[in-house]
Amino acid sequence: MLNLKEDKNGVVFTVKVQPRSSKNEICGIYGDAVKIKLTSPPVEGEANESLINFLSKSLNISKGQIEIIGGHKSKNKLIKMRGVKRERIEECLKQ
Repeated sequence: MLNLKEDKNGVVFTVKVQPRSSKNEICGIYGDAVKIKLTSPPVEGEANESLINFLSKSLNISKGQIEIIGGHKSKNKLIKMRGVKRERIEECLKQ
């Protein structure tokens, strides 16, 4: 079950990134995290930047609203999205 924490500033949740994939896509729930495949390699922050760009486009929000607050050098990352409601994240995952 996905662990989404919502407060007055936004939503915090965990993402499991699979770099060097054939395409960028949300794969669904993996344990308590959202599994996301990215084409970029995990080198010099490329996967982190790619993740922020992908989430920005998927949720139609600005990149400035998305912050990686944990796991910068790990496949498991803690993401904070400002100004986004829990329902919007859940709706995006259903698609």
